[in-house]
Amino acid sequence: MQHIKAHMQSDSPRSKRERATERGELMKYFMEHLNTSRKRDGLPLLTMPRMGRLLLAIPTKDLYYLQSVCDQAKDFSKKFWWEINPKNHPEKNEQK
Repeated sequence: MQHIKAHMQSDSPRSKRERATERGELMKYFMEHLNTSRKRDGLPLLTMPRMGRLLLAIPTKDLYYLQSVCDQAKDFSKKFWWEINPKNHPEKNEQK
């Protein structure tokens, strides 16, 4: 019989897969696309905690919309930063 610790390994691939969420996957997607342009421009790379803070107020369903809009744009990074800036969407802010 094995010790219980053998069954509770936190660094196993199975536990990471269980904790994966669709929001986390979208955050990784945005982070990878933004970091390629940031690396090219000599800016510091974004981390997952920073992405979480940037996307905190945006619901997951809106992240799918943001992903599709950014994918269709000529410059992914420029469109992303423009879309998440609330000053660029005054009509939506007035409704709330």
